[in-house]
Amino acid sequence: MGTSFADRFYEKKWGVFCHFLFDPPGGSHLKERLSELPWDTRVSMVDTDKLAAALHEMGAGYFFITLMQGRKYMAAPNATYDRIAGTKPGEACPHRDLIEDLYTSLSRYGIDLYLYYTGDGPYIDREVGERFGFVEPRKDVSEDFVRKWASVLDEYARRYKGKVRGWWIDGCYPYFGYTTELLTIYHDTLKAVDPDCGIAFNVHGVKDELIKNHPLEDFTPGEFNSPYYVPKARFIDGAQAHLLMPVGPMWGTPGCTYTREQMADYVRRVREAGGIPTFDVLILPDGSFDPAQQDALTLRGML
Repeated sequence: MGTSFADRFYEKKWGVFCHFLFDPPGGSHLKERLSELPWDTRVSMVDTDKLAAALHEMGAGYFFITLMQGRKYMAAPNATYDRIAGTKPGEACPHRDLIEDLYTSLSRYGIDLYLYYTGDGPYIDREVGERFGFVEPRKDVSEDFVRKWASVLDEYARRYKGKVRGWWIDGCYPYFGYTTELLTIYHDTLKAVDPDCGIAFNVHGVKDELIKNHPLEDFTPGEFNSPYYVPKARFIDGAQAHLLMPVGPMWGTPGCTYTREQMADYVRRVREAGGIPTFDVLILPDGSFDPAQQDALTLRGML
């Protein structure tokens, strides 16, 4: 019998998360630098070999990256998306398959790949959002929208079967109208393709403790605003205890107020409790990381 999802995830010790987006969160300096570049060009600028080598030197066991968030721009091609959105390849979905290239680069070091997806789709770009059926004020989410959005997810899941180890799905809030039954459509879409993948649903956002958000989720989304919380047990109602937090002042912002020793100590305490910590790090246009954050998370040989 093979290693379970939870065991493989736990054995990877800790990892890095990056918001790779058209609008970098909190990174006004990046927005100014990137505002004139087409999305297709920006995706082509990422040096996945450099990114993977940096993660290896840091000692990270896995890497999360956003497929999208809020806007129409996706990190990889998707014909289903283009058909529903009415977009052409290179407009919203780039020509380059960044996810495939990341997998190739990360695999050289045995670093696992995870993807971030959302439950609210391209709601910010109103024309495209309306074609999917969900825009501001983001309420009364319909099964029609969920099934359209799940069909985009299905194409990605099939392409990356066996390459992507798990999915962190954001924006699944009850005040959008999400129910357990609607979220189960995403769950079943992914599990039908790859029963061994892990899934987490961010239903409640930042909480002061770990909770399981969906009866079938495999790991907790574990959103916190800073590295302080230590889980009480390895499993939360059967889901692997997992925490996600920024090491910068905010998500996707530069700078770090923590020392390498502080980060190593925190990882040790979380791991001893049975948890898995993931740290949000600012990604730069060429695929490198914020230097201060990378320095604080260079933990190889310390754990």
